[in-house]
Amino acid sequence: MSYGLSRFIKNLLPRGLFYRALLIVATPIIILQLIITFVFFDSLWIKTNKGMTRALVGEMKTFITAYENGKYNNNDLSGLFSIYLDLNVEFKNKPFLKKDKKKRWFSPIDRTLRRELKSNIGNENYWFDTTTYKELIIINIKNNEGYFEFLIPKDRVTSTSARLFALWITFPAILLIAIAMIFLKNQTRPIINLARAAEKFGKGENIDEYRPSGALEIRQAGNEFDKMRKRIMRHLNQRSEMLSGISHDLRTPLTRMKLQLAFVKDKELSKKMSLDIDEMERMLNEYLQFTSSGYSEKDSTFDISELIQNIINGYKNNNISSEMIPRIYMSGRKNLIQRSINNLIDNAIKYGNKIDLKVIKNNNSLLVTIDDDGPGIPKNEYENVFKPFYKIDKGRGYSKASVGLGLSITSDIIRSHGGNILLENSPLNGLRVKIFLPL
Repeated sequence: MSYGLSRFIKNLLPRGLFYRALLIVATPIIILQLIITFVFFDSLWIKTNKGMTRALVGEMKTFITAYENGKYNNNDLSGLFSIYLDLNVEFKNKPFLKKDKKKRWFSPIDRTLRRELKSNIGNENYWFDTTTYKELIIINIKNNEGYFEFLIPKDRVTSTSARLFALWITFPAILLIAIAMIFLKNQTRPIINLARAAEKFGKGENIDEYRPSGALEIRQAGNEFDKMRKRIMRHLNQRSEMLSGISHDLRTPLTRMKLQLAFVKDKELSKKMSLDIDEMERMLNEYLQFTSSGYSEKDSTFDISELIQNIINGYKNNNISSEMIPRIYMSGRKNLIQRSINNLIDNAIKYGNKIDLKVIKNNNSLLVTIDDDGPGIPKNEYENVFKPFYKIDKGRGYSKASVGLGLSITSDIIRSHGGNILLENSPLNGLRVKIFLPL
């Protein structure tokens, strides 16, 4: 029960830090404003309007009584009430009719006026209109021979100062919320910048020199992130330089060995040694591919359907079938995406005879599936095969020429683009590789 309520409240809360902080600041202000408004409306507005309306209805009743007694000249009586009480009245020698008017039950003026007229005049003896004129109220009161029509200014039943007071207590609340929004925006901006820098660096993109800002704790977190980023970059550069040096040192003797093999008379031995040297070169290239970063490549917008189709055409393999939606554009590093797709198709060709590739678009994401009819991979090895240098002993993963970096490189590329890669059993009884990429 408590867990369900907590989850419900969590779903109602905004996800962004700015809006959550704004909610924390604005909620007490709004609640306080509502309480003040309710108390003011109940104690001042309603009571003041009720007293003014009661006085008005009393004056109208006094006029009707004086008019019906006949002791005063009716014109003089109307003039006196008009001059001194701002009560304009005219006797209509016509049958009294209640005109159809939509009742405004939620209007304080209408509700108070209706209550006072009903208690002093009678439920069936009056009719009023507060909407036809902006500054006037029309009240008709039944008489034996016709009815009285009163034209009364609205300020006789409502207090303008009360509305002004309501405005004055509302304006500071709005001003406080606006100031809070500006302040919170400035406070959350450094956190957003830090999150964006971390996301960009996590995707393998090169970022400009990061400058921490904001509150002390945020600057401290930013400084630690920048130190971590520089340590990682230094480590990656050292690794790349080391392996580049090793590659250069190894390629020279490999080249000499190739040249020396040309003078070996035993062709069978020469062929075997040449295959071993080629295998060493492939392994060396795979190491270098793993260490090479994509920082130098900038993001660009490209048609991934066209890219995949060009990759398939480059294999010239009739066993590769494809099904894709044309003209699907995404933003990313084109060469790295091409490398990842190439790695997966190479694996499928290496271990299977039939390959089926599909490209599906789902809202703002892209799904690429690659199926083959090879031996597959055991389910308990799905996570392990993405680890660098990991090779399974049997079946699909066994290859002397492989160092176990193909899937690791592919996984790093896909994840650096904000995507994900999963392995499943294929309908072709082999392996299915699923790639999810944001568009």
